[in-house]
Amino acid sequence: MSESGSHGHPDDALVDLLVKQVTEGLSAAEQRELDVMDSARVTQESRSFEKAAAAATLAGITPVELPAALRAQLQRQGEAQLAANTVVALRGTSAATIAAAPIAAARVDAVPAVAARGTASRSGSWGWLAAAACLVLAVLGWVRSPPTAPTIAQNTTVAPAVPVEPSVPPAPVAPPTPAEERTAMLAQADSIKVTLGATKDPAAVGVTGDVVWDPASQKGFVHFVGLATNDPQVRQYQIWVFDGTRDKRYPVDGGVFDVPADQPEVVIPIHAALAIRQAKAFAVTVEKAGGVVVSGLGHVVALGAVG
Repeated sequence: MSESGSHGHPDDALVDLLVKQVTEGLSAAEQRELDVMDSARVTQESRSFEKAAAAATLAGITPVELPAALRAQLQRQGEAQLAANTVVALRGTSAATIAAAPIAAARVDAVPAVAARGTASRSGSWGWLAAAACLVLAVLGWVRSPPTAPTIAQNTTVAPAVPVEPSVPPAPVAPPTPAEERTAMLAQADSIKVTLGATKDPAAVGVTGDVVWDPASQKGFVHFVGLATNDPQVRQYQIWVFDGTRDKRYPVDGGVFDVPADQPEVVIPIHAALAIRQAKAFAVTVEKAGGVVVSGLGHVVALGAVG
Protein backbone atom coordinates (compact mmCIF):
# COMPACT_ATOMS: atom_id res chain seq x y z
CA MET A 1 0.00 0.00 0.00
CA SER A 2 1.27 3.50 -0.80
CA GLU A 3 1.04 6.45 1.54
CA SER A 4 -1.68 8.93 0.77
CA GLY A 5 -0.26 12.06 2.33
CA SER A 6 0.19 13.20 5.89
CA HIS A 7 -2.46 12.55 8.48
CA GLY A 8 -5.56 14.62 7.77
CA HIS A 9 -4.34 15.86 4.37
CA PRO A 10 -4.83 13.63 1.28
CA ASP A 11 -2.16 13.87 -1.34
CA ASP A 12 -2.88 15.35 -4.73
CA ALA A 13 -2.94 11.97 -6.47
CA LEU A 14 -5.69 10.66 -4.21
CA VAL A 15 -7.73 13.86 -4.56
CA ASP A 16 -7.38 13.81 -8.35
CA LEU A 17 -8.46 10.17 -8.53
CA LEU A 18 -11.48 10.71 -6.28
CA VAL A 19 -12.57 13.82 -8.19
CA LYS A 20 -12.18 12.07 -11.53
CA GLN A 21 -13.96 9.02 -10.18
CA VAL A 22 -17.09 10.99 -9.33
CA THR A 23 -17.06 13.21 -12.37
CA GLU A 24 -16.04 11.18 -15.41
CA GLY A 25 -14.95 7.73 -14.20
CA LEU A 26 -11.53 6.14 -13.93
CA SER A 27 -9.62 4.19 -16.52
CA ALA A 28 -8.40 0.68 -15.67
CA ALA A 29 -4.92 2.00 -14.88
CA GLU A 30 -6.32 4.76 -12.69
CA GLN A 31 -8.58 2.30 -10.89
CA ARG A 32 -5.58 0.06 -10.16
CA GLU A 33 -3.69 3.08 -8.87
CA LEU A 34 -6.55 3.86 -6.52
CA ASP A 35 -6.84 0.23 -5.43
CA VAL A 36 -3.22 0.05 -4.28
CA MET A 37 -3.62 3.10 -2.09
CA ASP A 38 -4.26 2.87 1.61
CA SER A 39 -7.77 1.46 1.81
CA ALA A 40 -8.41 3.14 5.15
CA ARG A 41 -7.36 6.45 3.71
CA VAL A 42 -9.50 5.91 0.61
CA THR A 43 -12.43 5.03 2.84
CA GLN A 44 -11.89 8.10 4.98
CA GLU A 45 -11.70 10.42 2.00
CA SER A 46 -14.68 8.79 0.34
CA ARG A 47 -16.69 9.73 3.38
CA SER A 48 -16.03 13.34 2.51
CA PHE A 49 -18.56 12.85 -0.23
CA GLU A 50 -21.08 12.04 2.43
CA LYS A 51 -20.30 15.36 4.04
CA ALA A 52 -20.56 17.06 0.67
CA ALA A 53 -23.96 15.49 0.14
CA ALA A 54 -25.08 16.56 3.59
CA ALA A 55 -23.83 20.08 2.96
CA ALA A 56 -25.68 20.19 -0.33
CA THR A 57 -28.85 19.03 1.43
CA LEU A 58 -28.48 21.65 4.16
CA ALA A 59 -27.84 24.30 1.49
CA GLY A 60 -31.35 23.67 0.19
CA ILE A 61 -30.43 22.00 -3.09
CA THR A 62 -33.71 20.58 -4.33
CA PRO A 63 -33.45 17.20 -6.08
CA VAL A 64 -34.11 17.53 -9.75
CA GLU A 65 -34.81 15.08 -12.51
CA LEU A 66 -31.54 14.23 -14.31
CA PRO A 67 -31.32 13.16 -17.93
CA ALA A 68 -31.62 9.40 -18.30
CA ALA A 69 -28.15 9.03 -19.82
CA LEU A 70 -26.50 10.97 -16.99
CA ARG A 71 -28.41 9.03 -14.33
CA ALA A 72 -27.43 5.69 -15.92
CA GLN A 73 -23.77 6.69 -16.14
CA LEU A 74 -23.63 7.80 -12.52
CA GLN A 75 -25.37 4.63 -11.40
CA ARG A 76 -22.86 2.46 -13.31
CA GLN A 77 -19.98 4.40 -11.75
CA GLY A 78 -21.45 3.97 -8.29
CA GLU A 79 -21.98 0.22 -8.74
CA ALA A 80 -18.50 -0.24 -10.20
CA GLN A 81 -16.97 1.64 -7.31
CA LEU A 82 -18.98 -0.41 -4.85
CA ALA A 83 -17.92 -3.69 -6.47
CA ALA A 84 -14.28 -2.70 -6.73
CA ASN A 85 -14.04 -1.88 -3.07
CA THR A 86 -16.29 -4.57 -1.63
CA VAL A 87 -13.43 -6.96 -0.83
CA VAL A 88 -11.39 -4.28 0.88
CA ALA A 89 -14.35 -2.77 2.70
CA LEU A 90 -15.68 -6.07 4.02
CA ARG A 91 -12.45 -7.33 5.61
CA GLY A 92 -13.36 -8.08 9.17
CA THR A 93 -17.01 -7.06 8.60
CA SER A 94 -19.86 -9.12 9.98
CA ALA A 95 -22.23 -11.18 7.86
CA ALA A 96 -25.09 -8.80 8.68
CA THR A 97 -23.19 -5.89 7.20
CA ILE A 98 -22.42 -7.92 4.09
CA ALA A 99 -26.09 -8.71 3.69
CA ALA A 100 -26.93 -4.99 3.83
CA ALA A 101 -24.63 -4.13 0.94
CA PRO A 102 -27.18 -4.82 -1.88
CA ILE A 103 -29.65 -2.56 -0.09
CA ALA A 104 -27.12 0.25 0.01
CA ALA A 105 -26.32 -0.23 -3.66
CA ALA A 106 -29.96 -0.01 -4.57
CA ARG A 107 -30.14 3.43 -2.94
CA VAL A 108 -27.74 4.91 -5.46
CA ASP A 109 -30.65 5.56 -7.81
CA ALA A 110 -32.14 8.18 -5.45
CA VAL A 111 -30.35 11.53 -5.12
CA PRO A 112 -31.76 12.24 -1.64
CA ALA A 113 -30.27 8.98 -0.27
CA VAL A 114 -28.06 11.05 2.06
CA ALA A 115 -31.06 11.68 4.28
CA ALA A 116 -31.40 7.91 4.93
CA ARG A 117 -27.82 7.27 5.86
CA GLY A 118 -28.67 7.23 9.58
CA THR A 119 -30.51 3.90 9.17
CA ALA A 120 -27.56 2.03 7.67
CA SER A 121 -24.42 0.74 9.31
CA ARG A 122 -21.59 3.25 9.26
CA SER A 123 -19.09 0.56 8.40
CA GLY A 124 -21.12 -0.84 5.49
CA SER A 125 -22.49 2.37 3.95
CA TRP A 126 -19.43 4.17 2.69
CA GLY A 127 -19.69 2.71 -0.80
CA TRP A 128 -23.20 3.83 -1.59
CA LEU A 129 -22.56 7.14 0.16
CA ALA A 130 -19.71 7.77 -2.27
CA ALA A 131 -22.02 7.00 -5.16
CA ALA A 132 -24.67 9.25 -3.63
CA ALA A 133 -22.05 11.98 -3.35
CA CYS A 134 -21.36 11.51 -7.06
CA LEU A 135 -25.01 12.07 -7.76
CA VAL A 136 -25.12 15.08 -5.45
CA LEU A 137 -22.14 16.64 -7.19
CA ALA A 138 -23.77 15.96 -10.52
CA VAL A 139 -26.96 17.54 -9.28
CA LEU A 140 -24.97 20.54 -8.05
CA GLY A 141 -23.40 20.95 -11.45
CA TRP A 142 -26.76 20.43 -13.13
CA VAL A 143 -28.62 22.90 -10.90
CA ARG A 144 -25.90 25.54 -10.97
CA SER A 145 -25.35 25.43 -14.71
CA PRO A 146 -26.26 28.72 -16.38
CA PRO A 147 -30.02 28.69 -16.79
CA THR A 148 -31.49 29.22 -20.15
CA ALA A 149 -33.01 32.64 -20.32
CA PRO A 150 -36.77 32.23 -20.35
CA THR A 151 -38.52 33.33 -23.42
CA ILE A 152 -40.79 36.17 -22.54
CA ALA A 153 -43.81 36.31 -24.71
CA GLN A 154 -44.05 39.71 -26.19
CA ASN A 155 -47.41 41.28 -26.58
CA THR A 156 -47.53 41.64 -30.31
CA THR A 157 -51.11 42.79 -30.33
CA VAL A 158 -51.17 46.08 -32.16
CA ALA A 159 -53.90 48.44 -31.14
CA PRO A 160 -55.96 49.50 -34.09
CA ALA A 161 -54.92 52.84 -35.42
CA VAL A 162 -57.24 55.57 -34.40
CA PRO A 163 -58.00 57.74 -37.36
CA VAL A 164 -56.98 61.27 -36.73
CA GLU A 165 -59.29 63.80 -38.16
CA PRO A 166 -57.36 66.56 -39.85
CA SER A 167 -57.63 69.70 -37.86
CA VAL A 168 -59.83 72.22 -39.57
CA PRO A 169 -58.61 75.75 -39.02
CA PRO A 170 -61.35 77.99 -37.75
CA ALA A 171 -63.02 80.06 -40.36
CA PRO A 172 -61.58 83.53 -40.41
CA VAL A 173 -63.77 86.00 -38.62
CA ALA A 174 -64.70 88.84 -40.89
CA PRO A 175 -64.20 92.26 -39.34
CA PRO A 176 -67.44 94.10 -38.61
CA THR A 177 -68.75 96.30 -41.35
CA PRO A 178 -69.08 100.09 -40.82
CA ALA A 179 -72.86 99.61 -40.55
CA GLU A 180 -72.39 97.01 -37.78
CA GLU A 181 -69.94 99.23 -35.91
CA ARG A 182 -72.36 102.17 -36.19
CA THR A 183 -75.19 100.08 -34.75
CA ALA A 184 -73.00 99.02 -31.81
CA MET A 185 -71.94 102.63 -31.19
CA LEU A 186 -75.53 103.81 -31.17
CA ALA A 187 -76.14 101.43 -28.24
CA GLN A 188 -73.42 103.11 -26.15
CA ALA A 189 -74.76 105.49 -23.52
CA ASP A 190 -72.00 108.08 -23.98
CA SER A 191 -72.12 108.27 -27.80
CA ILE A 192 -73.36 111.45 -29.52
CA LYS A 193 -75.92 111.31 -32.35
CA VAL A 194 -76.50 114.29 -34.61
CA THR A 195 -79.15 114.57 -37.36
CA LEU A 196 -77.86 116.06 -40.60
CA GLY A 197 -80.16 118.37 -42.52
CA ALA A 198 -79.93 118.79 -46.28
CA THR A 199 -79.09 122.21 -47.74
CA LYS A 200 -80.30 123.82 -50.98
CA ASP A 201 -77.33 122.40 -52.91
CA PRO A 202 -78.50 120.32 -55.93
CA ALA A 203 -76.55 117.32 -54.65
CA ALA A 204 -78.58 117.37 -51.42
CA VAL A 205 -82.05 117.01 -52.94
CA GLY A 206 -83.95 114.31 -51.04
CA VAL A 207 -80.98 113.52 -48.75
CA THR A 208 -81.35 112.35 -45.15
CA GLY A 209 -78.51 111.53 -42.84
CA ASP A 210 -77.00 111.51 -39.35
CA VAL A 211 -73.72 111.28 -37.43
CA VAL A 212 -72.84 109.11 -34.42
CA TRP A 213 -69.70 110.06 -32.48
CA ASP A 214 -67.87 108.50 -29.50
CA PRO A 215 -65.72 111.10 -27.69
CA ALA A 216 -63.84 108.40 -25.72
CA SER A 217 -62.58 106.44 -28.72
CA GLN A 218 -62.48 109.45 -31.09
CA LYS A 219 -64.43 107.46 -33.64
CA GLY A 220 -67.67 108.11 -35.46
CA PHE A 221 -69.77 107.36 -38.55
CA VAL A 222 -71.71 109.41 -41.11
CA HIS A 223 -74.88 107.78 -42.42
CA PHE A 224 -76.60 108.94 -45.62
CA VAL A 225 -79.63 107.83 -47.62
CA GLY A 226 -80.20 109.30 -51.12
CA LEU A 227 -76.92 111.18 -51.47
CA ALA A 228 -76.05 111.74 -55.16
CA THR A 229 -73.41 109.58 -56.77
CA ASN A 230 -70.08 111.33 -57.41
CA ASP A 231 -67.22 110.92 -59.89
CA PRO A 232 -64.06 110.26 -57.77
CA GLN A 233 -61.85 111.58 -60.57
CA VAL A 234 -63.59 114.97 -60.46
CA ARG A 235 -64.97 115.57 -56.95
CA GLN A 236 -65.41 113.84 -53.60
CA TYR A 237 -67.43 114.35 -50.47
CA GLN A 238 -65.50 115.57 -47.40
CA ILE A 239 -66.46 115.40 -43.68
CA TRP A 240 -65.77 118.24 -41.23
CA VAL A 241 -65.92 118.34 -37.43
CA PHE A 242 -66.31 121.64 -35.63
CA ASP A 243 -64.42 121.60 -32.30
CA GLY A 244 -65.73 124.03 -29.65
CA THR A 245 -62.17 124.62 -28.42
CA ARG A 246 -60.92 125.68 -31.88
CA ASP A 247 -61.61 128.52 -34.31
CA LYS A 248 -64.89 127.74 -36.08
CA ARG A 249 -63.39 128.99 -39.34
CA TYR A 250 -61.13 125.95 -39.38
CA PRO A 251 -63.09 122.81 -38.77
CA VAL A 252 -61.11 119.54 -38.43
CA ASP A 253 -60.85 117.34 -41.53
CA GLY A 254 -62.76 114.05 -41.06
CA GLY A 255 -61.79 112.39 -44.39
CA VAL A 256 -63.17 112.07 -47.93
CA PHE A 257 -65.57 109.48 -49.34
CA ASP A 258 -67.49 108.46 -52.45
CA VAL A 259 -71.07 107.35 -53.12
CA PRO A 260 -71.22 104.48 -55.65
CA ALA A 261 -74.09 104.41 -58.14
CA ASP A 262 -75.47 101.13 -56.80
CA GLN A 263 -75.47 102.19 -53.12
CA PRO A 264 -78.27 104.59 -52.23
CA GLU A 265 -77.42 104.13 -48.53
CA VAL A 266 -73.86 104.54 -47.24
CA VAL A 267 -72.16 104.44 -43.81
CA ILE A 268 -68.77 106.20 -43.79
CA PRO A 269 -66.22 106.09 -40.90
CA ILE A 270 -64.96 109.47 -39.63
CA HIS A 271 -61.15 109.79 -39.48
CA ALA A 272 -60.48 113.04 -37.64
CA ALA A 273 -57.08 114.54 -38.47
CA LEU A 274 -56.88 116.11 -34.99
CA ALA A 275 -58.20 115.18 -31.59
CA ILE A 276 -61.73 116.43 -31.04
CA ARG A 277 -61.93 117.85 -27.54
CA GLN A 278 -65.52 119.15 -27.80
CA ALA A 279 -67.64 118.21 -30.82
CA LYS A 280 -70.07 121.06 -31.66
CA ALA A 281 -71.22 120.38 -35.22
CA PHE A 282 -70.66 118.19 -38.29
CA ALA A 283 -70.81 119.12 -41.99
CA VAL A 284 -70.33 117.43 -45.37
CA THR A 285 -69.06 119.41 -48.37
CA VAL A 286 -68.32 118.72 -52.01
CA GLU A 287 -64.62 119.27 -52.76
CA LYS A 288 -62.15 118.53 -55.50
CA ALA A 289 -60.77 114.99 -55.81
CA GLY A 290 -58.56 114.23 -52.79
CA GLY A 291 -60.19 116.88 -50.60
CA VAL A 292 -58.78 120.11 -49.20
CA VAL A 293 -56.99 121.15 -46.02
CA VAL A 294 -59.15 124.19 -45.39
CA SER A 295 -62.66 124.38 -46.85
CA GLY A 296 -64.34 127.59 -47.93
CA LEU A 297 -67.64 125.90 -47.00
CA GLY A 298 -69.14 127.15 -50.27
CA HIS A 299 -70.56 123.74 -51.28
CA VAL A 300 -72.16 122.24 -48.14
CA VAL A 301 -74.68 119.43 -48.76
CA ALA A 302 -75.50 118.52 -45.13
CA LEU A 303 -75.08 120.17 -41.75
CA GLY A 304 -76.01 119.34 -38.15
CA ALA A 305 -75.23 120.74 -34.70
CA VAL A 306 -74.75 118.80 -31.46
CA GLY A 307 -77.53 119.17 -28.90
